Amino acid sequence: MTEVPSEPANPAVDYKPASPFSRLREARWQLITAAGLAFASSVFFDVPWQASLGAVALLVGVTAYVPRRLRSRRLEVVKQRELRRMWPGTGMKVTVDALPSPCFVADGRGITRYINQAALKRYGELKPGDPLSFSLRAPSLLEAFDRVCSSGAAERINWTEKVPTEAWFEAHVSPVYMPGPSAGVKSGRLPDFVLVVIQDLSEQRRLERMRTDFVANASHELRTPLASLTGFIETIQGPARDDPAARDRFLQIMLEQAGRMRRLIDDILSLSRIELKAHVKPAALVDLVEIVRHTTDALAPLARDMNVEIETDIGVGEALVRGDRDELIQVTENLIENGLKYGSTGEKVAVSIKPIDPDAEPVNWSLVVRDFGEGIPAEHLPRLTERFYRVDVDSSRALKGTGLGLAIVKHILNRHRARLEIESAPGEGAAFKVHFPASDAD
Repeated sequence: MTEVPSEPANPAVDYKPASPFSRLREARWQLITAAGLAFASSVFFDVPWQASLGAVALLVGVTAYVPRRLRSRRLEVVKQRELRRMWPGTGMKVTVDALPSPCFVADGRGITRYINQAALKRYGELKPGDPLSFSLRAPSLLEAFDRVCSSGAAERINWTEKVPTEAWFEAHVSPVYMPGPSAGVKSGRLPDFVLVVIQDLSEQRRLERMRTDFVANASHELRTPLASLTGFIETIQGPARDDPAARDRFLQIMLEQAGRMRRLIDDILSLSRIELKAHVKPAALVDLVEIVRHTTDALAPLARDMNVEIETDIGVGEALVRGDRDELIQVTENLIENGLKYGSTGEKVAVSIKPIDPDAEPVNWSLVVRDFGEGIPAEHLPRLTERFYRVDVDSSRALKGTGLGLAIVKHILNRHRARLEIESAPGEGAAFKVHFPASDAD
């Protein structure tokens, strides 16, 4: 925050108790009038001069030593006004608490004075009295705050955060001037408070990106099967109209192409749904052991058809992690299914769950899916999780792959704060290792 020059002292706030002489000086005209009346009463109305002189002396004493309540009351009002300018009133707090977005109320020097419940939930435990920069680290936001304090004009800014996941935010920074004698004079005066309202635009931006990606990816990947369907339909309507054998063969190919389009659309929609929840960390406890057993049972028919055996090595009773059960089932299905399809020459796929460090508390778990097929060349490993990336396009399409399986795995694991490692070498198979962070239930 930039250093803000201090305001001139308020004479009412710096007021000290008046001396008897200053009180007599302030009331001099009243005392002179009273002395004149006392003299006139002695001269014209035969009032004893001792009585007149005593009355004037009594009035002088009361004026000099008895404080006036008006000045004390005015001083108290000024002090209360200055206190309201230091800490927000109840009305402002109730209004800020009613807003659904995170809100911060800071003074003109950048000191936090109030935080609503939405901000506490989003940014953790904060307390009034700390600098605003302790809570909000975005440089563009702090610069906008300084500009609002100096110019008195409201601003709206946008910024992006990359950690822990990509997120977009918008902030409205507005000055607040409390009512008072100088309320109408805003130029050259610091705002009494600055209201910072933050809105999370991540979901809207992800929706926009989802639409863009869907159009781009779908138009690219659907063009080939759609062209095949169109060509076969024209062939059946034309040269193969009276050829039952050719018609049956073409219909079978058309069914396969339609199935490919359906799988592709399902994977694109699945990936889009996962991206919408990428910034929401799962809270439920799930058991990796139960998920692996469920998945291996579901894929057992596919393994038998491909003459591949699924071996499991689970040496623990349960492995609890924070996660979404359906999404973690999708992760294990994609990894094991990839091992069955692309590592079928090794005739088996090994699945294991082990603690990364058995002596650590709490325990971090590792899920490993290893195949013993041909392996993956090293130059392809960094790009395996890209959308529609294939090591061998022809073999992938022959095995009914869409090129989105590992991209879905990556996005699910990002949401679960898990880490994917891929190890492979030609002729030695491939190992996909997923490292899950420990849950507090351990």
